[in-house]
Amino acid sequence: METASQGWKRCSSCKDWIDFDHPYYVCSVSTCNRKRTALVFCSVSCWEVHVPMMRHRDSGAVEERSPSREAHARAEREEARKEAATPAVSAGTREPKRTIVRRGPTSAPATSAQASSSAPGPVSRSALSDDVPTDVLIVASKLKQYVKARSGMNTSDGVMKVLSDHVRALCDKAIRTADENERKTVMDRDFPKPD
Repeated sequence: METASQGWKRCSSCKDWIDFDHPYYVCSVSTCNRKRTALVFCSVSCWEVHVPMMRHRDSGAVEERSPSREAHARAEREEARKEAATPAVSAGTREPKRTIVRRGPTSAPATSAQASSSAPGPVSRSALSDDVPTDVLIVASKLKQYVKARSGMNTSDGVMKVLSDHVRALCDKAIRTADENERKTVMDRDFPKPD
């Protein structure tokens, strides 16, 4: 059985032990340093082995120093104390589902039983935020170029505001369609096809 007397941690590449109070290397890419991943390497050459496997485009080996045996033992005791203080969740239990609250008028507050059984309704016009930018959404030069190439006509600057209002209305319809399909992302299929 592996014990702390053999070393601090094993190298993620060669599996040799990294000693206490000894230099080691970590990857500069954050995904390699998450709590669940926590890759450590005993040398730069061991770090280099993992780079093509993880397909890093831009990364480096960062030198660190392992804790002393005493500091490591203290940290483990503290971790064990925290785990003991945290109430255990049995394997069969799950966290309660979160209730999504939608803005908009309601006739009466729903009970918890009703809230869990009823499907979310479509986003009403009143539920859409009124605090939105009213900037021009059209690239004027591109539009004018299109109209000129298509018909030889010029385009008034006032057209941009009118078209922006049309685009906002189309977006509002697409938002409602995405919400009815219980999605948080508006997709191309949510917009009506052009005639």
